[in-house]
Amino acid sequence: MTPSLVIENARTEAGAIVSLILANDRIAAIGPNAAAGIDTAVPRFDAAGGLLCHPFVDGHIHLDKTLIGLPFIPHIPGDTVAKRIEAEKSLRRTVSLSVEARGGALLERLAAYGTLSVRSHVDIDTEVGLKGLEAVLSLKQSHGHLVDIQTVAFPQSGVLRDPGTAGLLDAAIAAGADLVGGLDPAGIDNDVTGHLDAIFAVAGKYGVGLDIHLHDGGALGAFELRQIADRTVALGLEGKVVVSHAFCLGELGDADFGRTAAVLARSGVAIMTSAPGPVPMPPVKRLAAAGVRCFCANDNIRDAWSPFGNGDMLERVGILCDRQDLRSDEDLAAAFRLATQAPAEILGRPVGSFQAGSPADFNILPAASLAEAVAARPLDRTVFRGGAIIARGGRLIV
Repeated sequence: MTPSLVIENARTEAGAIVSLILANDRIAAIGPNAAAGIDTAVPRFDAAGGLLCHPFVDGHIHLDKTLIGLPFIPHIPGDTVAKRIEAEKSLRRTVSLSVEARGGALLERLAAYGTLSVRSHVDIDTEVGLKGLEAVLSLKQSHGHLVDIQTVAFPQSGVLRDPGTAGLLDAAIAAGADLVGGLDPAGIDNDVTGHLDAIFAVAGKYGVGLDIHLHDGGALGAFELRQIADRTVALGLEGKVVVSHAFCLGELGDADFGRTAAVLARSGVAIMTSAPGPVPMPPVKRLAAAGVRCFCANDNIRDAWSPFGNGDMLERVGILCDRQDLRSDEDLAAAFRLATQAPAEILGRPVGSFQAGSPADFNILPAASLAEAVAARPLDRTVFRGGAIIARGGRLIV
């Protein structure tokens, strides 16, 4: 392969200083002496000892919900999930800027911060139909050169309480959505069995995975988690199901936690946490010790659910560490991987070590270790996509 770029003085996670030879969108060689003998006419980039690391993966966002690109809109209070849904639907009817414009602006921001893969939940209900999905699918075409996009057909208004939604979920998968979503089988639909029957039926029909929002707490939430895990195994979907939020895991006693974690581990059901505000959250270190796969994501980024969020996964990792009292270098490095390797694997896009033949997609951060990167959260990062620099210092340059 003909070299297209030489990157010098990059630091590996192990602390070694290496050079990388890129051949268009692939790494052709990497090592301390990889640049020896390369023609001096080949363009060079000095990483200046910066940390070479995998790109961020945001495994739970809402491209159709974000208000990025609009003037600031005051937050509408709501103290229950049901009230928040109604407030959001009311706001949705008044927003003039298209999903394509708002979602595109968010994707550009994510790419500028070094996130190159996302999973976006998209509202599917009898009011909006498949319009939001069609808009997000169009973003795959317009912004796929920056960010890889997966989509989840998400019944934000419930399935049973919004008759016709189950059929729309089926239509959404047929139209190109990648996964089936779900929402609080008890808290929203008041029918755990009926809700899970409906969404697992669509997943089973098409052989796709599921990503289910679960806010229901305590013993009820744990029961729902175990029901989801049992159905996952019954349909042979091990490794293809995620439960997002799962606040209940932060509320359980030792016995119920252990029982539930064991079932999740056996079924391969993964847990997403956005390290949200003053609510319980899944204890990621304890879950990992039990063999449960976990990852971190941004979730709501300046939308009707929250006025906060800037899209920076490194900042989100820092929030998670602060909330869960993760302080040691080992814990900070593990938390960093909750935003890179872990979600990449769960989204079906596993990344191994950097080596010849690997995609030339990575970030270079001004830090000596993953722990320092999490602690300092530097914005002065360089983002490579397909072997080319697409962003520096938090700004796109393409």
